[in-house]
Amino acid sequence: MASVFIEKFKEGYRATFEEEWTPMMGGLLIALLSILCFAWSRPWGVFGGIRLWGDWVFHTLGLYSGPKPSLWFSSSSLLSIGFLFGAFGSALLSRQFAIRMAPGLEIIKGFAGGTLMGVGAALAAGCNVGGFYTALSAFSMNGLAMMVGLVAGAYIGLRYLLWELERFPSKPGETSPAASQPGGFDLRKIQPFLGVLVFLAGIAVTWWYTRHAFTKIGGLLLFGMAFGLVIQRARFCFVRGFRDPFMTGDGAMPRAVAVSLLISAAGFALIKYNGFQPESAYVTARFWLGGLLGGVIFGIGMVVAGGCGSGTLWRVGEGQVKLLCALISFSLVGSLFTRFLETTGLIERIGIVVFLPAVTGYMWALILVGVVLAAYFWLATWNEETDKFTVF
Repeated sequence: MASVFIEKFKEGYRATFEEEWTPMMGGLLIALLSILCFAWSRPWGVFGGIRLWGDWVFHTLGLYSGPKPSLWFSSSSLLSIGFLFGAFGSALLSRQFAIRMAPGLEIIKGFAGGTLMGVGAALAAGCNVGGFYTALSAFSMNGLAMMVGLVAGAYIGLRYLLWELERFPSKPGETSPAASQPGGFDLRKIQPFLGVLVFLAGIAVTWWYTRHAFTKIGGLLLFGMAFGLVIQRARFCFVRGFRDPFMTGDGAMPRAVAVSLLISAAGFALIKYNGFQPESAYVTARFWLGGLLGGVIFGIGMVVAGGCGSGTLWRVGEGQVKLLCALISFSLVGSLFTRFLETTGLIERIGIVVFLPAVTGYMWALILVGVVLAAYFWLATWNEETDKFTVF
């Protein structure tokens, strides 16, 4: 009896942590988590937390005045911290964590891509998550503007990579010896146990928040870890959602993004319509210039860096050094450029608030978003068969 249980446990473990989840499965779980996170406390976001880390650095250095932000009591920061550690724990559980170095040119591209993402996210009031996925789920027209910009930016970034590939072919990065070589102690043998410890630590920290009357904040840490686990296991990459139609013609990721977004939007509509959360949540004054321009710049940056806001975090959780460089510049530049927009007053001139249901009503707003996503789904599928948009 015990042997049967152990064998079934091993089968379940292999299916969960050794076999890659499909993009569609990842998209469905992300939509569910997005709705639950909004119902629990607030919408899912990534850039707000990453930018806050940059604010904290500049406050520590004395370059910013005023009170230093709290990394552990900010909902946006805690979501991103949870996401990073969730991806790290998931990588350990699946024995995929390793320090992955990159050639010098790729390191430079990591910093450059992160810089562009910081500027783009500041302009659009969010990265691929807050400025596009969650914004469109929340029926902010800024999300649609950023979507258009991301498509254009991904195409421009891919054309650059094609030009670079022809002139500066690079060597693949190296993996840390402890994770890849059979000689000596193999870290992969204990990675699943370390992964369990990471998630137990997350539960323990959440318990501490709950004991000190910060239940909602603690819950967001767990939501962040759940997002990190799902996205790492499904390797759900928004970069691929906009890049793959131009690069390989593969439509699996764009279809998953479209379906995930439609489900998330339906959930947000129910929550807002019934008054469980304010209609203004994640409806930002970035339509149309901020969202469009920010999307173009962010789209170029995410293709150059090889990871978007969420993609950068889960790849850092796997030990990718190039994306760590991208995260550093993304955080610091995002903080600086946001402060620049605020102090110069430009933040008031790059867009207005447009909440779609206020114009059309909830039913038509959901139908219009559905039409846009259905067109995105269909175009990705059509291009998969015809390669009409593929540049490689």
